[in-house]
Amino acid sequence: MPAILSVVIVNYNTRDLLRACLKSLRVSEGVELEVIVVDNASSDGSAVMVAEEFPEMRLLAQATNTWFCGGNNIGSRAATGKYVLLLNPDTVVAPDALKILVDFMETHPDYQGVTAQLRYPHGDIQRTCSRVPTFPYLLLSQTPLGWFIPPLTKRLSEHHWYPGWERNRNYDVAAVPGSCTLMRNGDTLLNDALLLYFPEEDLARRHGGKCRFLADAKIEHHEKAATQSWLATRIYFRDMLVYTRTYHGWLAMSVLWLFSRPLYWGMWLKRQMI
Repeated sequence: MPAILSVVIVNYNTRDLLRACLKSLRVSEGVELEVIVVDNASSDGSAVMVAEEFPEMRLLAQATNTWFCGGNNIGSRAATGKYVLLLNPDTVVAPDALKILVDFMETHPDYQGVTAQLRYPHGDIQRTCSRVPTFPYLLLSQTPLGWFIPPLTKRLSEHHWYPGWERNRNYDVAAVPGSCTLMRNGDTLLNDALLLYFPEEDLARRHGGKCRFLADAKIEHHEKAATQSWLATRIYFRDMLVYTRTYHGWLAMSVLWLFSRPLYWGMWLKRQMI
């Protein structure tokens, strides 16, 4: 009998964090799991570690880096569970968290997906979940233009992140974090045109259904464990433009490219001076 939940984890050179994540999944309570690890050609021995220490879990070792979106699609297509959870390797899952998420989906067929409350290792709640970004929000939050009209920039940002909600209670949201996205099997396929960023916004655009944030389901998240590099920054700007072109058109993408260049070049220059 297939597990009700398939957990897909895409890993790239985060062996020790991945080990902690898989250990936490071993002690999950109340839900039968299929755990699929897609290793993106890590050079730190991650794939060997999974094979030797977690033989009950499925390892899909890739010969090349398929990135976040490609790797999650490989795992999602291999998943056999009724539900699929896209989970980052830099997480530690509370024993009852996955049961809380699955139970919600089982009793709420009108919801597209669900996510958990993510916390930093020191305990603070992370700000996750948002509305689908509008073009004005992208233009003012991702370029220096926002520095010149701070009241409008602040207003757009507050609206985007749901003002007044502190992530300490359940809430209906449009976009859930790619680090913890649970949906029905077949709904978690990401946009292959994206590499690392904007998959949750893209999912929200394509599916359009409401999602639920559940504060009682708790997951520790180190955040950005594998993306603190100039390459990741380059990919962020690249994916932002791909997303903008897809949903706002070529003209909007061109405007965003033009006005984001000073910020991009400034970040590049800062890297050179380190």
